[in-house]
Amino acid sequence: MDAARFGVLPAGTPAPAFKLTKGDFGAFTEADLRGRVTVLVFYPFAFSPVCTDQLQLYEEITRELAARGDALYGVSCDAAWSQTAFKEKLGVSCEQLSDFEPKGAACEAFGVLHPGGFAQRALVITDADGVVAWSHEAGSPGDLPPLELLREGLGEASGAPA
Repeated sequence: MDAARFGVLPAGTPAPAFKLTKGDFGAFTEADLRGRVTVLVFYPFAFSPVCTDQLQLYEEITRELAARGDALYGVSCDAAWSQTAFKEKLGVSCEQLSDFEPKGAACEAFGVLHPGGFAQRALVITDADGVVAWSHEAGSPGDLPPLELLREGLGEASGAPA
């Protein structure tokens, strides 16, 4: 990993070129960020305690975003099969995006690939043009960004309260 790129992409940065795998094994790329506000929730591991809590906590905002035509996606380096099982077990609606092959390439592009080879816990909000409007990287993979922080980020990204 390029040490100069370590750290989540800041606001004002165009989303990098990337390719993630959706649960149906289709591709999700930077082109899919255009046309709406998109929240990418980078998390370390499916089925881990903090990741479980995070996705369940964010379910409320997932519904609110969908009602506005915007979207929230979970992103990890887990295989798509694992993410699908994780989503089903949790009973959450947000689509999961796999950065398994090549492992961590999208996380690296966004500056959130942990040196251990997994996604650092981070939030990236892009605007309708695919530009990072707000981002946050947790101090450690065990730190859960509260829902209120995500709401604040959405407010900053849109210029109005979420």
